[in-house]
Formats: sequence, C-alpha cells, structure tokens
Amino acid sequence: MASRSLSLLQTTTPYISSRTHIDFSSKSKVVVLGCQGIAKPRKLCFSVRAMGSSASSSSSKPESTQGSVDFKSISDEEWKKRLTGEQFYITRQKGTERAFTGEYWNTKTPGTYHCMCCDTPLFESSTKFDSGTGWPSYYQPIGNNVKSKLDLSIIFMPREEVLCAACDAHLGHVFDDGPPPTGKRYCINSASLKLKPK
Repeated sequence: MASRSLSLLQTTTPYISSRTHIDFSSKSKVVVLGCQGIAKPRKLCFSVRAMGSSASSSSSKPESTQGSVDFKSISDEEWKKRLTGEQFYITRQKGTERAFTGEYWNTKTPGTYHCMCCDTPLFESSTKFDSGTGWPSYYQPIGNNVKSKLDLSIIFMPREEVLCAACDAHLGHVFDDGPPPTGKRYCINSASLKLKPK
C-alpha cells in the first residue's frame, strides 16, 4: 500500500515543498517505509523538509510546570473548590477587579508571576512597569504561556483579552500603549496571579 502510494506520489507530484505533509492511511497491519516497519498504524503523518531547511526550535506549547494535567477539562464546580470567590469570578468568569485594589498593582518584589489556576509562569517582574492604571502591567509575557483573543463584550470598544495558554484562565487585556521594546501593556488582574519571589 505504501509503495503504491509513494510511486503514485512520484508520478503525480514532481515537486515537494518544505511545507508539504504526506498522509498515509492504511488498514493493513504493517506499513513498510524504507527498511523500517511500523506495526498497526492508524494514520502515519510526516513532513518532508527541503534540503537546507531546518526545523523550528521554538515550541508553541506553554511551559507549564504541572505535567500532563488537562486544565481545560476541569469543570466550574471543581474550579470553585480550588479558588476563592474572587479568583473564580475573575479567572473563570472573565471578571475584573477594581483598580488600585489588587495585591500586585504596586508590588516591586523581584520574582515570577504564575497563573493562579495552573501555576504556569506568565510574567517576569523585570517586565513589570507602572502604567498608572491601578492594575499590574507588563510589557512582555514568558514565551508562549499567554495568548490573546478578540473580546467584543463591550460592543463599542473591542479589546484583546489575555488568557493563560495552559488553562484558559482570564488574566486581563493587552493594549498597544506600553513601553519599549514591545510597545504592549498587558493589564492583568492581581487575582489571576501568584508571585513567586526570587
């Protein structure tokens, strides 16, 4: 099956780009590719890189310290048991704490700010700055541990919501009025964070 698919590929596709993905599906017990056998595959998928290209070294997965726990599948009832009322309201129901009331809005302690829900490291204290808004503000998150999506909850004022990439906890919003080098202001609720001092 695989050899027929390969010969068909060679006769119909004279060029394979560096982004081409070849998908072999087989109901047979063994598919032979070159000299190696793969027992009972359901789907074999691999990419072919053009000569001279290199695989990307950056990972798009968040750098969580919690192993293989699937935080996105935890129910609201379970989150209510793990979090305080305010933490649940902000992180799981997309709430916002009042300005100048959160634990970290004016904190200068060196350390790393982690997600309150799943303990994923989100921001370094070295990227924190005083935005004058009353919420902790950072110009850059750690790696790919923070993601954003369009928030249309206020119709006349679309914003970019900021979420923990590991557990989808609502953190706050990101704006384009921050300092160099990124020009971003990640405006974050203190209740969604826990500081681990250095």
